[in-house]
Amino acid sequence: MSVLDLAPVVPVVVIEDASDAVPLARALVAGGLPAIEVTLRTPVALDAVRAIAREVPEAVVGTGTVVTPEQVTESVAAGARFLVSPGWTDVLLEAMRASGVPFLPGVSTASEVVALLERGVREMKFFPAQAAGGTAYLKSLAGPLPQARFCPTGGIGAANAPEYLALPNVGCVGGTWMLPAEAIAARDWARVEELARAAAALKNLRDAGGTCR
Repeated sequence: MSVLDLAPVVPVVVIEDASDAVPLARALVAGGLPAIEVTLRTPVALDAVRAIAREVPEAVVGTGTVVTPEQVTESVAAGARFLVSPGWTDVLLEAMRASGVPFLPGVSTASEVVALLERGVREMKFFPAQAAGGTAYLKSLAGPLPQARFCPTGGIGAANAPEYLALPNVGCVGGTWMLPAEAIAARDWARVEELARAAAALKNLRDAGGTCR
């Protein structure tokens, strides 16, 4: 399974209340976004992953903000089907590789990309996307490093997501714009589903982006 090919957008979810996990995941899946990254930024994150894995089997739930081998182990035990890190070290990379599930190590420089390619990793998270150079930087990487594919995350919203998805070395983008704070607070899952559906419609842009996929 390639996480980059599941949907044009991977929702990056921060769950404060574990009871929100299942209805939120169902809304995202209904809207056409099956890959869901639950960030390990709250105490209930792993509980949320367990609940989604158990009750929303059509979702492909993973964990983000993975920065230690212990979090790799805990994530997979909770039911995570992919792992995302903001950066990488050899120790973390080895743990993710040994986990048996797909993973996206984070990069923000050409040297980091080359180092991962040397280690046989072709799919990566580009983070923080906007701060690290945005679409112009990714365009520059496509020439000398066409074998690398990216999921840019960080500073991406509905307005600029199409620019990223049009690039030949971008498989999908990560973002939170389909999860507005007011909708989550109000548990307005219909609104989340509506925004997810609009994000899923960006698939046509991704598919027209190029041939390196």
